[in-house]
Amino acid sequence: MRLVVLVSGRGSNLAALWKAIDEGRCSAEVVAVVADRDAPALEQASSRGVATAIVPLRRGDDREAWNVALKECVEAHRPDLVVLAGFMRVLGGAFVQRYRSRIVNVHPALLPSFPGAHGPADAIAAGVRLSGCTVHLVDEGVDTGPILAQAAVRVLPGDDAASLHARIQRAEHALLPAVVHAVATGALELDGPTWRTHGDDDGVILFGPDLPSG
Repeated sequence: MRLVVLVSGRGSNLAALWKAIDEGRCSAEVVAVVADRDAPALEQASSRGVATAIVPLRRGDDREAWNVALKECVEAHRPDLVVLAGFMRVLGGAFVQRYRSRIVNVHPALLPSFPGAHGPADAIAAGVRLSGCTVHLVDEGVDTGPILAQAAVRVLPGDDAASLHARIQRAEHALLPAVVHAVATGALELDGPTWRTHGDDDGVILFGPDLPSG
């Protein structure tokens, strides 16, 4: 399965995808990495000989024109799936309509709770005892698309946003490649039933269909 990965930062989830692919745990190929800025994650792609591109969105730019430009950039690589891995932009209609039900995002909270850019900090502020991450389909809203899979992470005494986010990211690094693999192998149909994985490590609880949810 051909992946185009959209990034804005250092690309820890991109690195996790490549690790899973290299180890045979994810039946996919990253064919391009596209950023909205000069992101460090692009260096990962360059080091592997994978195509990169930057489609910048600056203050005052026409967002709809940017969405069209991003769509055209991604289309050139003929992806089967578009993966948002730390991509900090909201995709608009032109892009979402072109790839509807073929865009997945990983978000550092248990949606529908705590959407937006500050999921771990919002969880700490709310005083919850359980947070985590979500892989979901992308629609025109902010973290509002159908949920595909979730991993729960305990909020530990003394946690702040940074320490919680670090553990959530470790869960993301397991969950995102597993979901991509499930899509690639047909275990998960993006317009069909949801799918979840399981395991328990470092305060992470991944619920699966063969385990009680507790």
